[in-house]
Amino acid sequence: MHDWIGETFTSDTGWNHLEALVDIGNRMAGSEGERRAAALTRNALADAGARNARLEEFDIQGWTRGESAIRTDDTDASCIALPRSPSADATGEFVDLGHGLPEDFAARDVEGEVVMVASDVPDHHDRFVHRSEKYHRAVAGGASAFVFRNHVPGQLPPTGSVAGADGPIGEIPAVGVSKEVGARLGRRYDGEQVSVAVEADIHDATSRNVHAELGPQSDERMLVTSHVDAHDIAEGAMDNGAGTAMVVELARALADREDELDITVEFVAFGAEEVGLCGSEHLAAETDLDSVKAILNNDGVVAGRTLALLTHGFDELGAVAEEVVDRFDHPMKTVPKQGPHSDHWPFVRWGVPSYHVKSDTGPDRGWGHTHADTLDKLDSRTFREQAILLTELAVSLADDEFTVSRADPDEIAAALEAEGEAAGMKVTGEWPY
Repeated sequence: MHDWIGETFTSDTGWNHLEALVDIGNRMAGSEGERRAAALTRNALADAGARNARLEEFDIQGWTRGESAIRTDDTDASCIALPRSPSADATGEFVDLGHGLPEDFAARDVEGEVVMVASDVPDHHDRFVHRSEKYHRAVAGGASAFVFRNHVPGQLPPTGSVAGADGPIGEIPAVGVSKEVGARLGRRYDGEQVSVAVEADIHDATSRNVHAELGPQSDERMLVTSHVDAHDIAEGAMDNGAGTAMVVELARALADREDELDITVEFVAFGAEEVGLCGSEHLAAETDLDSVKAILNNDGVVAGRTLALLTHGFDELGAVAEEVVDRFDHPMKTVPKQGPHSDHWPFVRWGVPSYHVKSDTGPDRGWGHTHADTLDKLDSRTFREQAILLTELAVSLADDEFTVSRADPDEIAAALEAEGEAAGMKVTGEWPY
């Protein structure tokens, strides 16, 4: 029974795929690099033993980064454009709005101003406020431009989309600046006139989802997922090369345990996650959601040694994860909260039981969405340990003896309201109810 553990702990299948992904370079949604990554992942899943490995294309609006600048009366400040920013110039009085919480915007008239906000939230705040919510509050207040300041030191300007690729482009130019540049701007130019300029190419593009299968052909299936795209400024090792490499490693491990799978296990590496969950939205729209028993979505694994599993209030998912913890006497954190910011969400919002599997690194994104998202931050030992736990969890989910109740969408909506997530989703237009 335990031979598979040794095989997984000595396997280099997933890690080799991770190295292949980061060596591509730019895997931005709709790019040639994303296409190559999807093809490599299809081939890797087939080589791992999964059946019917294939690509499914879908259309998106592409966005390609050009030059950007913050210009003051005496210098240009270093910055990078945020994806889905329009190609535009804007001028206004510079204001540092701190963390950019809802109450910060409520207390300040930002009409015509260039608004800077930090990428984190204070410990006392009751919820995380996403970048896109801060941007949309700036737009709603009539700001002329948006500056997103990293809270992590190291001269690392953050990136991240301000609008989805299946909707309109953002309304005002948006850029990211490092903690250090942001501090200098706030100290020297608060209340002064500054200009923000963004150049970007907006065009028709194609992305693709990768699919493969193991187990019996059944009416019910579970999905093991990740996203293959990454932001163009770094290798995308943590976000989300590691997640896609984990899907490949789980396919290899489950191929050796296929006789233990009672239902179809479908492996999916989504495209265009970083610009609005486009690949998962595409699949959810064409899928009979009643046929999906559960989703194991890997986005943020390996960045820390201990796994954290958001269970979205599905008690059965928390219980089976705890059984794996007890079986292996190895820590794995379960978090029963809602998490609407990865590819499980287009399914969870309609009641499909799903995990968001990531690392327990606390509230900070750290090196993610910066130039520092590189392979050297990850450890192969952690990868293999987590692969063992997730293989066992996947087998448990695919067992007929494991049952999990679907949620009514109204229950998901109520949970979002109770956890404070609904307010931000309504601001950004992500509220589906």
